[in-house]
Amino acid sequence: MNKLKYYILFCFTILVIKNSVKAQNFEVKMLHSIHVDSSIFKNKMSKGLSFSAAPIAIATPATLILTGFINKDDAMKREGYRAGATFVLSSALTVGLKYSINRKRPFAKHPDLFHQKSHVGPYSFPSGHTSTAFATATSLTLATKKWYVAVPAYAWASGVAYSRMYLGVHYPSDILGGMVIGIGSGFLVWKVDQWLQKK
Repeated sequence: MNKLKYYILFCFTILVIKNSVKAQNFEVKMLHSIHVDSSIFKNKMSKGLSFSAAPIAIATPATLILTGFINKDDAMKREGYRAGATFVLSSALTVGLKYSINRKRPFAKHPDLFHQKSHVGPYSFPSGHTSTAFATATSLTLATKKWYVAVPAYAWASGVAYSRMYLGVHYPSDILGGMVIGIGSGFLVWKVDQWLQKK
């Protein structure tokens, strides 16, 4: 019976490794198809989208708080504080994971397939620009609860995410990780704040 357990565990381990290699190969191929489609316009647009993530993420809570003070709107100020807390939380989680996982950038691991189109740090997972952009989009959506705010906010965040792959600095799984962290941080801060208000 013990031999059968070890055999099943061995077979399961081989299956997981085999599928992981296949998934990684698919991810590299997918990224290469995005990255290789290069033009001056796309380079500039992608760099612009990437650059916009931090300023917009900082401006969003600042604008909400300032608007709240000008209009003497406590609810708006609270939304600003939530947006700020979301930005801080998503950034802390992203940096913590980057330095815990230490995943190499695509251009560092596959220099024959990718070249660096943007200056970045050494680690890839998760995408900080993506987590920041999706945290901001989620904060704005939860603050306004308006579709005409949510749609352009998430469209912009998706553009930022795509630009990171186009520039060759992130794998698709890095982007997915950034999205989960950004959106998750927004909802977590929102839920905690609701809980605090009920106390």
